[in-house]
Amino acid sequence: MISVKTTTAAILVNSKNPLIVDEIELPSILGAGQVLVEVITSGICGAQINEIDAVKGPDKFLPHLLGHEGFARVVEIGPGVITVSPNDFVVMHWRPGSGIQSAPAEYKWRGQRLNSGWVTTFNKHSVVSENRVTKVFPAEHDRNVLPLLGCALTTALGVLEKDAKANFRDSLLIFGGGGVGLALIKIAKLFGIKRITVVDVGEKKLKYATNLGASNVVQFSNKAETLNRLKPIFGEELPTIAVDTTGNIEAIELCYEIISPTGRAILVGVPSVGSHAKIHTLPLHFGKMLKGSHGGDSMPQTDIPILLDYISNGILDFADYPIHKFGLKDVNEAISNLRNGTVGRMIIDCQI
Repeated sequence: MISVKTTTAAILVNSKNPLIVDEIELPSILGAGQVLVEVITSGICGAQINEIDAVKGPDKFLPHLLGHEGFARVVEIGPGVITVSPNDFVVMHWRPGSGIQSAPAEYKWRGQRLNSGWVTTFNKHSVVSENRVTKVFPAEHDRNVLPLLGCALTTALGVLEKDAKANFRDSLLIFGGGGVGLALIKIAKLFGIKRITVVDVGEKKLKYATNLGASNVVQFSNKAETLNRLKPIFGEELPTIAVDTTGNIEAIELCYEIISPTGRAILVGVPSVGSHAKIHTLPLHFGKMLKGSHGGDSMPQTDIPILLDYISNGILDFADYPIHKFGLKDVNEAISNLRNGTVGRMIIDCQI
């Protein structure tokens, strides 16, 4: 029997509505490959906004839990779990890593079934799949930065390393100065990329992008005007990599159109259902690349330790990365801040 019977969670009950923070019942036992964790901190990603807004279409799993990047302590483990033990600290992530992929946990809320996936982080205790947690040694790391390893940082690393196959000769254009966009600046500098241009609608995000190392910033208005602002920056040396993190159709089209004839356009952001980008496909036959990214094909069991090593050795520094902390009860305020363009990552501290 699980020692923790109930916990507090933020629940998506109806699409396009605020989350409800309430007490929920945990499963009575852990199944094969399941891990019970006490969530310490969780990030809020744009993917959660997409879930709330049902941008991919009607949500068939309501009511359900949310969140896919976090930092937690292991409380109990189910049969077959070997990669973590009770009292280990872990990063929670949505990309599968080492270990068993278990059945998703089934919770109860107000007498009805409450759905979840293989990992949820907007709850003080969570039953997750073994392959959605990776053991870390957190003593020397900021508990508000560790959740970024579950999505923002590992996605940024995978996008550049695996999707774009970036190197120091590349120039990078980023659409969107949110959590992943700012992380891309950090990771690009690791690759030795010196020409980094960021496009966003928000002046504050562009200011932060400059502070983090972007060589040029452009405020997005519409496709035509933004293209006119970008052309003088690049001249004949068009960017070799363009990454869209916004899901905005005009940004996606610009990514593809402005890169060099053999450039790589990588799409991280997800457009709303029914939205369609228009592209001229002929350049694809002559070396131009357009690719949708799935979390950068990140491998958490290898990527998280590497990134932690970089942070430990000062190669990656997050002292200047904007983080805003909220209690779980204030999750809707945090989501509103993200929607309204507050710069950086919104972090839920489940222990306040």
